[in-house]
Amino acid sequence: MNTDLFKQKKTFFDRWAPNYDCLLTTVFYQALHQRLLSYISLPHQAQILDLGCGTGRLLDRLAANFRDLKGIGLDLSPEMLNQARQNNQHHPRLIYIQGNAESLPFADGQLDGVFNTISFLHYPNPQIVFAQVSRVLSPQGKFYLVDSSIGLVNFIPFSPGGIRFYNPQQREDFGQNVGLNCLGHHHLLGSVILSIFSKN
Repeated sequence: MNTDLFKQKKTFFDRWAPNYDCLLTTVFYQALHQRLLSYISLPHQAQILDLGCGTGRLLDRLAANFRDLKGIGLDLSPEMLNQARQNNQHHPRLIYIQGNAESLPFADGQLDGVFNTISFLHYPNPQIVFAQVSRVLSPQGKFYLVDSSIGLVNFIPFSPGGIRFYNPQQREDFGQNVGLNCLGHHHLLGSVILSIFSKN
């Protein structure tokens, strides 16, 4: 694990957090989440994780749509989590904790669903993240991966360490390596694709 890189990323998102929910991102995520909701299937009293939860908008919408859901939002940035906690309308069903996607603080098989929305592109070691997601998912648990897949472009030096884009086949390969079966890919908005995985 590159400690310096993660510190740089944390600082980057801490600085961004107070202005993250601007009008543009609010409209974008609202449209994205509405389309995502139509593909989600969760068991009764589901325990879920929003990995890279940011300011908590997705968990808030999930909690409003699935009334018996219990959710945890995990993010690297304390300032993003502060924003999420301030806007948490579903406490104690929803809680927010700081953590790293490469070492999830959950027991094996603890979760029924994991969500990751426009965050995977920031991870320097995507295969490690997939392995962690597979570990914490229960049998038949679902992983909902929502991220951009931009044609021939696969790297942009936007944030510390840059951001990387993965096409559907690369996502399937990551999953297959750790026992996650891809159930399909769905175009949500522009270049953003939802890939759904199930724990074997």
